[in-house]
Amino acid sequence: KFAMVAPDVQIDDGKGTILISSEEGETEANNHRKLSEFGIRNGTRLQADDFLQDYTLLINVLHSEDLEKDVEFEVVGDTPEKVGPKPSEPTSKNITNGSDDGAQPSTSTG
Repeated sequence: KFAMVAPDVQIDDGKGTILISSEEGETEANNHRKLSEFGIRNGTRLQADDFLQDYTLLINVLHSEDLEKDVEFEVVGDTPEKVGPKPSEPTSKNITNGSDDGAQPSTSTG
């Protein structure tokens, strides 16, 4: 739904509890656990990062008893347009040793 390629999702509580990792197998044990087992309740915020596409979403979890039959969740609000990998930016300057003043290293032998 969020058009993420390789998301990392963590609880936005300052503890850094990772629910989903883009590293293969790192959070596989979480796949069959319920959100409530992680302490996620109405009002919990999740942070989803997609490094490959360079964007982050903050997700507010809101509990509702009013969903239609067989609907487990609903996304409400603005969802991003399909985002693609950022195009690489062309380098406009040749920077040597962290300096852009045009100075070159000495080539004298002595």
